[in-house]
Amino acid sequence: MKLKSIPFIIYCCLSLSAITSLAQDKQHPNVIVIITDDQGYGDLGATGNPHVKTPVIDRFSRENIRFNNFYVSPVCAPTRSSLMTGRYSLRTGIRDTYNGGAIMASNEVTIAEMLKQVNYKTGVFGKWHLGDNYPSRPSDQGFDESLIHLSGGMGQVGDITTYFKGNTSYFDPVLWHNNEKKQFKGYCSDIFADQAIQFIESNKDAPFFCYLAFNAPHTPLQVPETYYQQYKDINPESGFDNDNKPFPKMTEKDKEGARKVYAMVSNIDDNIGKLLKKLDALAIADNTLIIFMTDNGPQQTRYVGGMRGLKGNVYQGGVRVPFYIKLPDTLNRNKDIETTSAHIDIMPTIAELCHVELPKNKKIDGKSLLPLMLDENVDWANRSLFFYWTRRYPELYNNIALLKGHHKLVGHTNYNASVFDFELFDLKKDPYEQNNIVLDHKIIATNLKKEIDKTYNELITSENLINQPRIIVGSKSENPVYLNRNDAGGQRGIWAQEDIYGKWKVTIKKGHYNIKFKFIKPVKPNGKMYLETNTLVKQMLNVKEETDVIEMKNVFLPDMDCDLIPFYAHGSKNSLPFWVEMKKMD
Repeated sequence: MKLKSIPFIIYCCLSLSAITSLAQDKQHPNVIVIITDDQGYGDLGATGNPHVKTPVIDRFSRENIRFNNFYVSPVCAPTRSSLMTGRYSLRTGIRDTYNGGAIMASNEVTIAEMLKQVNYKTGVFGKWHLGDNYPSRPSDQGFDESLIHLSGGMGQVGDITTYFKGNTSYFDPVLWHNNEKKQFKGYCSDIFADQAIQFIESNKDAPFFCYLAFNAPHTPLQVPETYYQQYKDINPESGFDNDNKPFPKMTEKDKEGARKVYAMVSNIDDNIGKLLKKLDALAIADNTLIIFMTDNGPQQTRYVGGMRGLKGNVYQGGVRVPFYIKLPDTLNRNKDIETTSAHIDIMPTIAELCHVELPKNKKIDGKSLLPLMLDENVDWANRSLFFYWTRRYPELYNNIALLKGHHKLVGHTNYNASVFDFELFDLKKDPYEQNNIVLDHKIIATNLKKEIDKTYNELITSENLINQPRIIVGSKSENPVYLNRNDAGGQRGIWAQEDIYGKWKVTIKKGHYNIKFKFIKPVKPNGKMYLETNTLVKQMLNVKEETDVIEMKNVFLPDMDCDLIPFYAHGSKNSLPFWVEMKKMD
């Protein structure tokens, strides 16, 4: 609303604060970021897939701004931390999707915290994957309302409230609403979308930031039958004969997986449709910034626009995703932008559009995309983007890449490899990364390798990576604390194994604790339960019967930073608990 349109008598009666609110309306548009999980570039009608039905997203892409060379990290948590902070994930402490490496440092400033500076209401619905415990939960990082599942996915080992539901984990789940367990009815994507819509409706009169992070179509591939029926008879390999793009060979398992993924994506499309209709009904669509994107490439083999690689890989198929943005109405336009852009650009873009300062004393790796959208004269030709993915920590020259201009250097080689052991691609001439030209362009490759070295060495010395974020135990902000397998370090690849070495990095507040150790299967009697915290070792001998829960009561622990190491010793086996519940009693 413009002030000059207000009748004079009413205008005179307005308080100064009301006038200020009206004047700032367009300065602080609503913000909605929609991100899906493991939906690849090719899982939309808009990107050339003849099978998947996504009329809402396709129309959204046609009517708004399409960034056609948009990049993310190869896997979930790194992408989400970069989106939230405008920084490469290693700066934030995020180095993995589990193995204790998916906890973002609490000193990071998120989009939600940034927007709180100008009184935005903030809500997250769906997948967080940046820490399940204090001080890294959404509520600790700027969100007023949160409805999330735990860890990296529903049905995964870290999500203690859905794991044991097995192949029904996406239906009627127990979720965490504002840090409290709550039972919901229905399918997870419907629940997250409905709760996001309720949040929007409740905050329609104030600027809001809604982060709708669907956990679909991530595995396990569970979908309502009505959606599956739309795809049960398709052949996902067909329909691409005239595409002239490389297409992977699909097994029968791949084909069935694609059918379920497409069904899950159609469900998401319907839910986005409901959200957009609500914005129209509330008459706030014109003053709302909306982003749609995905977090990485597909996990399973299927159409990915001809690109090479899948989730987890630094080839294009793992890191290039669709990105569509609707600007507030006064700025909106329909156009294609080919300039290279990335997840790290989202926070700076939102900051500029919402007229709010970026975090101070933090190196922001991203740039605002607004000048590109407004056709301002900017030169991004020499911009570089760094990619990597290996478990635990980056491995020098293994699954690592640097993109600069239209040249991309990819390493799947040894730590001491020469430049000729790399692959160099000219994406302008070879968008599908089929022709390695490193032998013919040594100087270009050498310069890109030097930049990889510089970026790698800078990122691995990040303060939040060296001093990994710790879970705080015994705080009034979270009691009890549940330590789950997603956040357990120790041996590589801790998942659902029974006999494996694991530990949690924690800060313990002095006090007496009741501690429960939950195991995947009942442990045998006559063993010994151990709890190690630095030099303090607590042990309990009297485990007399088979049980899947062992409890130590009234355990005194002093103030300390430590690796918390629990295990049940029986014979030559040491079993790691599936999760640990620690409740401070004083």
